[in-house]
Amino acid sequence: MKKIIYFLLSFFLVSCGTSKPRIQTTKKVVHTTPQKKGTQNEKIINNSQNISNSEELVATSRVKVTPEIVNGYVLQFKDVAMNNMKEHKVPASIILAQGILESGAGTGSLCRTANNHFGIKCHKEWTGDSVRYDDDAAQECFRKYENPSHSYRDHSLFLTSRSWYAPLFKLDPYDYKGWAYGLKKSGYATDPKYPEKLISIIERYKLHEYDSKVLGFVFVPSVKTENLIKEPKPSGQPFIAKEVTSEVKDTVKVLTNSNTLSEKPTKGTTHTVLQGETLYAISKKYNTTVEQIRQKNNMIDNAIAIGQVLIIF
Repeated sequence: MKKIIYFLLSFFLVSCGTSKPRIQTTKKVVHTTPQKKGTQNEKIINNSQNISNSEELVATSRVKVTPEIVNGYVLQFKDVAMNNMKEHKVPASIILAQGILESGAGTGSLCRTANNHFGIKCHKEWTGDSVRYDDDAAQECFRKYENPSHSYRDHSLFLTSRSWYAPLFKLDPYDYKGWAYGLKKSGYATDPKYPEKLISIIERYKLHEYDSKVLGFVFVPSVKTENLIKEPKPSGQPFIAKEVTSEVKDTVKVLTNSNTLSEKPTKGTTHTVLQGETLYAISKKYNTTVEQIRQKNNMIDNAIAIGQVLIIF
C-alpha cells in the first residue's frame, strides 16, 4: 500500500514540474515575436522612403518612360495646354514639354500623389492642401491638387505673375527655343541642360504643332523644313503668315501647279492646299462648287498640289 501511495505522489510531482517550462516558453514566444516583427517593418518603411527620395527629383523625376507613355500624356493634356496658351500666352509646346520633363510624363511620385506636374511649391499665398517632399531642402512644402489641370493653370499663373519672366512674353509665340533658353536665363531651372531637354522633347514629339493650332497655323512639311502657313479664313482678305522653320532658316516656297494657267492670286479669299485635300473637300469648306474654283483659277482639271494657293472668291 505504501508503495502505491509513494508511486502516485512521485507521478504527481513529475507532472507539475514538466508543465511549468511549457508556460514560460509560450510567454516568451508571444512576447518576443511582435518586437521582432515591428523592428523589421520599421526598417522596410525607412528603406523604401530613402530609396524614393534619392532616386527622384521634383524638377526632373528620375523615371524611365517609353514613347507610348509620353504620347499618352500628350493626348491627355494637349487641350489643357492649348487652353492655357490661349488664356495666358505661354506656348503650349513649352507647357507640355515642361510637364513631361518635370512629372516624368505623369509617372513621378509627386505627380501621382499630389497631381502636381510642375513641382510647384506652396509659397506664402497657398492655402490649399499640401504634401511634404525632399527637394533642395528636406521635407519642403508642395501644392497638392484634386485636378491636374489646376496644376497647369498655376504653372501659367506663376510665369505671368513674376516680373523676371516678363521678357519671355515679348518673344514670338512660335519661338519655343527662345522660351526654353529664356526660362533657364530667368532662373526657372538650375539644370544647365534644361533648355536642350525641353527643345528635344518638343521636336521629338512635335509639340510645336499645338502652338500652330492655337494661333490658326498649319504645318506644311517639306524636305528640309516644316513651314507654317496661315490657314485663310473667309474674311475677304488673303494673307500668308511669315515662315517659321523647325531646324533651318529656309524661305517658304509656295508650290505652284502647272495646271494653273493664270498668274498668282493677289486678292480675294484664298486657300493653301494641304496634304490629303481634294478640290471637292475645299469647295465644301467654303460653301462653293468645284466648278467655280476651277473657273476662278483657270484650271483644266481637278488636279491640285500641296502648297498651291487657290482663289476661292
